[in-house]
Amino acid sequence: MVIVFLPRFWVQRVMKQYSQPINELPGTGGELAQHLMERYQLAGVSVEQTENGNDHYDPESKTIRLSETNHDGKSLTAVTVAAHEFGHALQHHTYYKPLLLRTSLVRKAAIAEKIASLILVSSPFTLMMKLPAVSLIMLLAGLTIMCLPIILHACTLPVEFDASFKRALPVLSEGGYIPASALPIAKKILMAAALTYVSASLASLLNFYRWWAILRR
Repeated sequence: MVIVFLPRFWVQRVMKQYSQPINELPGTGGELAQHLMERYQLAGVSVEQTENGNDHYDPESKTIRLSETNHDGKSLTAVTVAAHEFGHALQHHTYYKPLLLRTSLVRKAAIAEKIASLILVSSPFTLMMKLPAVSLIMLLAGLTIMCLPIILHACTLPVEFDASFKRALPVLSEGGYIPASALPIAKKILMAAALTYVSASLASLLNFYRWWAILRR
């Protein structure tokens, strides 16, 4: 449990630590994202506030979605997270292949996880019907498919680090959107933004273990 939730706790702690408003910043996270869209001429990309509080870039609709705190906030966390999500939009604009691959895998993994859950739920019934071979095959298939989200999150880490340190960080530093003295803090926030997927991967691992523990009974 510690291994699973410690990264998530650290990410949340970093985001909250630097979320205090700073009046000296030139704009909010949403305003920075919109400005960057225009500066880099990313046609068709929009910025909007999301209700679920999950900051992300949606490649399907070409939309940067920011939580209310980051969309309307004028803090280091707000502008840095906005720059990170802009980094994903820039990846999409330049046809960055790892991002395109991740987008394809996300759809397939979501479907695979639902199939895995159905297989794992139905496998005990096949065992009760005295079909052990079929039950074993279903169990192995279900557990294998359940691993896909874990593999997916691991494969997307390079995409996150590229968005943070090869896209967002140069934009923030070269554009003068934050003080030079705040760059070390921005790097810390960008690391937290990139490691969000590590937390998600470990949560998938916990889900895998939960199913394994149930089936061992």
